[in-house]
Formats: sequence, structure tokens, C-alpha cells
Amino acid sequence: MKVSNVTRRRRLLVILTGLCLLFVAIIVRLAYVQLGQGPELAAKAEENWRRNIPSMAKRGEIQDRNGTALAYNISSPTIMAVPVQVKDPDKTAKLLAPLLGMTEEKVKKTITKRESSVKLQPGGRKITMELAQKIRDLDLPGIVVAEDNKRYYPYGDLASHILGFTGIDNQGLTGIEQKYDSELKGINGSVSYLSDAGGRIMPGSSEKYNVPKDGLTLQLTLDQSIQSIMERELDQAMLQYQARGAWSIAMNPKTGEIYAMASRPGYEPGNYKEYPAEVYNRNLPIWMTYEPGSTFKIITLAAALQEKKVDLKNERFFDPGYIKIGGATLRCWKRGGHGSETFMQVVENSCNPGFVTLGNRLGKDTLFGYIRNFGFGSKTGIDLNGEENGILFKLSKVGPVELATTAFGQGVSVTPIQQVAAVSAAINGGKLYKPYVAKAWVNPDTGETVSENKPQLVRQVISEETSKQVREALESVVANGTGRPAFIDGYRVGGKTGTAQIVVNGRYSASEHIVSFIAFAPADDPQLVVYTAVDNPAGIQFGGVVAAPIVQRILKDSLHVLNVPERKDQMPKAYRFGETPIVTVPDLVGATVQDLYEDLNMNFMLAKSGTGNTVVSQAPKPGSRVERGSTIRIYMGSDPNQGEQGKAPD
Repeated sequence: MKVSNVTRRRRLLVILTGLCLLFVAIIVRLAYVQLGQGPELAAKAEENWRRNIPSMAKRGEIQDRNGTALAYNISSPTIMAVPVQVKDPDKTAKLLAPLLGMTEEKVKKTITKRESSVKLQPGGRKITMELAQKIRDLDLPGIVVAEDNKRYYPYGDLASHILGFTGIDNQGLTGIEQKYDSELKGINGSVSYLSDAGGRIMPGSSEKYNVPKDGLTLQLTLDQSIQSIMERELDQAMLQYQARGAWSIAMNPKTGEIYAMASRPGYEPGNYKEYPAEVYNRNLPIWMTYEPGSTFKIITLAAALQEKKVDLKNERFFDPGYIKIGGATLRCWKRGGHGSETFMQVVENSCNPGFVTLGNRLGKDTLFGYIRNFGFGSKTGIDLNGEENGILFKLSKVGPVELATTAFGQGVSVTPIQQVAAVSAAINGGKLYKPYVAKAWVNPDTGETVSENKPQLVRQVISEETSKQVREALESVVANGTGRPAFIDGYRVGGKTGTAQIVVNGRYSASEHIVSFIAFAPADDPQLVVYTAVDNPAGIQFGGVVAAPIVQRILKDSLHVLNVPERKDQMPKAYRFGETPIVTVPDLVGATVQDLYEDLNMNFMLAKSGTGNTVVSQAPKPGSRVERGSTIRIYMGSDPNQGEQGKAPD
């Protein structure tokens, strides 16, 4: 059949039209890809070509309240590989393995991964500068020495439970390092470049540097000097008493700022893997719960005074050595009792029957109301992980015996930080503050303060007048009662002992105790409160014997650090048999030998140097406070009114 010319032309037109439409479609598609998706596809291509070498941000410093660095970063290179650039994996693995302490098989497996870049870990992470230089000298294709850093704690184990530590990637794992990880870690940067499939840098391309953003500097409320004093004393206590553990807290009672916090056993954050997990995971001052013993009597005292249930100075109490409550006999720590005493002496003597009487006067609803208002039974909210609640009797379960034992600190379970916060409220004017350790965040580049934490008042618990009475009573405990070992000459100190039996197999142990002491100074205007507890010390287990001297030394040295001036208006100490009184050194300059032996009245020993009949200089200086019987060195010379004055030797 013959096809006509018309039909041929129609067919050619259809084909031509189709070809035109196809061509237009191709043009449209190319335009769409080039113009519409061009930037996106170019970015994807560049992503495939780009090789990134990370540049780690510096983790923010942690400083004490005075700017002393407690934790910071030091340069510590990391070895990385760009697998496509490694020309000879076998040779590379053979050379690197012995330097990195890794097997050749593991190194080879790592450097042949189908990834843009890989870290040679663990051996190649955070290595020394010397080792990094050795690897650079090998000049191995595809092996890069990247900038990295690691955490450094310049004071070893100082404040370890507060600071915590970081992991291999500088991530916070415990303590402040974990609590404020997001603020400290910063934002990492990188060095990137374009390469072809063979790992060769593309002609005409340049490196792109994304600057890392360093973490913020964290300034703590801690004082490095006070922290050192505290840890010195805890170390000495562990050695002297062969104790199972010990912990301590120093806080500003007017703000809730923690000046120092420590526990033993301790550990070094930089070598935390060498210690048992229970050592570095348990910050005892906020984690440990136990019966407080007599330090808890401060709460009973404050409640009784606030409710006007007792007159400390004018009301008397007779202590036969026990008190019968609800069919149970509760005994005083002193066999035979204290006899007739004022309620001020009940506090001074830490008399259990006297405090049971105060608890009964208050009643369970009122006493437990004050206990909860002082913060017991709930977390203080301190900005550290791992804080416990403590345990109180349910009010429905409180009978006469439970009320009685609670009044003197038995049968309840509290944490050390709860006790410090509560006692601070009792002596600072009645204000309960939230404890905290993070003071301020500082921009490391500009030095400007980004944010700052302020004292947080939780509630008013007792009145200023009641708080004043509590301070006076606790000052009397240190001057006249069981807290006398905490007496500091030149400072007004208040405090309270605590000796709590440890429960073993459901029964109170007769031989295992946690002994504690809490003190504050100056007693009329508290600037510092210190609490210390020792777990099961060897020998005599009383808070006044073991813990009070520790607190005394921490408090005395810390008051000097804080530049708190000494005073002369302190309550005089009642000395007992065998104790050596503190006396004032007289002014002996100008006195003759005859004057000396007539006036000293055997209070001092004399050591004489030089010739002549008149004292021209002395040591210690006049007005110094020393133990009676101490030696005064005097330097003799001529009377200045009769000739040249003798010169004391240097």
C-alpha cells in the first residue's frame, strides 16, 4: 500500500513535535536542576568532597571564689586518620601500633574504615606533645595530629567530690563537671578542605576554619585556702583515729555559700579509674544519711524557745540519769545524771532527759512542724547531684517514745548538708537559705560576668530574738559545756557536740559511732559555720573529744583566711582539772630583774639573754595570748635613763 505525501508529512510533524517537546522538557529539567536545585546539589557534592579535622573547644575553667584555677584544660594532641589518603595501611599500622600501645590489627582496621576521618583510639587519644612530634616525624600519608585537650586538676585530690571529673571526650561525668556540663563544654570547631576520591586536595580549593567557641568559666563559692585547711584536718583525723570515713562542710550561714566541702576517703579526679566507684560516686556531705545525735538538739532548743516553752536561765531541771517514757527508759550519757541544773546547763551538758522534757512540752505536731520547716525530710536543693532526702517518722507513727528520741536526735536520719543549713538558720536570725556552690559564670574572652547566683531565702523559721538566744546558749556550750575543746581564744564560738550510735543488723551498736561537732563564729554575728563528722574512730568515741578539736582548727584557721578580727569580749572558758588556762602576756619592757620575780606570780617561765638590769625587748609581744606556764624570752640591757639602751639581738 502506497503512503501518500500528506501522511508522511503528518507523521514527520508528529515526530518533530515530539522531539521538540522532549527537547523543551530536557531544557526545563536542566534549568530546574541548574537553577532550582543547583545550590543544594553543589552543597551535597561539596559535603562528599570535604574532609573535616575537628578542632576541640576548650572546656571552661573552674575557679574558686578568688579566681584560683581548680580545673582547666591543657593541650593534649589526638591522632586521626583520613582513610582515603592512607597509601600503605600495613606499613602505617606497623609503624603506629608500638607508639600508640595498640595492636597492628586494630590500627589497620581503624585506618581502613569507609569514613571521612577517624580517631585512633584509645591509644591515640590525648597523647603527650613528645609522642605527637614523633608521629609527625614519621610523615605518614593520611595520618593527622589534631589539636585536642584534656582536663587538668592542679591541686590533685583537692575538692575532688565537688569538682568531679570528665571522660575521654571532655564530657562531665560527676560533680560540677557533670552538673554544668553544657555551660562548660563549649562548641567544637573544625579545619576542613576539599579532596577528590583519592584523597588529594582539589586544585584551587582552600582550607575552611570554623573557630571553636570555648566554654564559660565557672567561679565557685569555694575558697581554696579553706578547702585546703579542711582536707588537711580530715587527712590527719583519718590517720590519727583510723576511721572508716570522715566528712566536713564550711558554709556562710548568712548566704548559703559553701566555702569548703570534703570527705574521706578521697580520690584524684585525673586518675579516677584507679579508685573504687563508691569512692568517687558518693559525695558524703550530701549523700550520707545517719542519725545526727546531739547536734539535732539545736532544733529542739530553737523550737522550745520560739514557742516559749522554756526559760533557760531561771528554770531548773533535775536529771537522775534517765527518764521513763511510754514504758521505755531513756538514759542520759552521764551515768548517774547531772542532778539539779538550769535548762542552760541542760544545753551545756547535752542532757538527754532534759531535751526529752522539751520535746514533750512541744508535742509531736509542733516539734515535727519545726523539724520540717528547718529543712529536714527534704533535699536542700544544693546544685550538686546525688543529694539524699533523709528519713523522718511519719507523724501517724510517732508515739511518746518516738517523740522523745527525736527530741535528742535518735530515730531520725539526716544528711550533713541538711544539718548545716538548719543550724545556720537557727543562728543567723532564723533564715533558712538554700546552699549552693556555683557563684558566677564568666566569659573567658572578655572577663565579663555572664550570670551570677544570689543567695536564695527558703523561709523564715524562727525570730531574730529566738535566734539570739540559741546563739547565746551554744556559745555557753563551748565556753562551759561539752564543746569546750572547740574554744578559740580571741573568738566568740558557739557549737554543739554529736555522738550517734550506728545501727548494725537492726540494733544499735555499743562500739560503733559517728561522732560530730558543729560550730560557728563569731557567736554574736556568725560569718562561718563548720560541721565535721568522723565515722567509727578508734578509741574514745565522743563528739567533744574527737570532732570538736578538728572543727576548732578548721574554724580558727578559716577565720584568719576570711580576715575576721579577733575579739576580747568573748565568754570566758571554764577550765577543768588538767586543762591549761590561756593568759595574756604582760608588758615587761622597762622592768628590772627584781620587778620580774615579784610580779609574774609563776604564770610564765623566763629565758634571759643579754646583759644589764633592765628588759629592753621581749617575745612574745605584750598582749599576746599563750598557755599559762609558757616561756617568755627577755632581752636585757641598760636603763635608757642611765645611758645607751641595750640592743636586743635579731
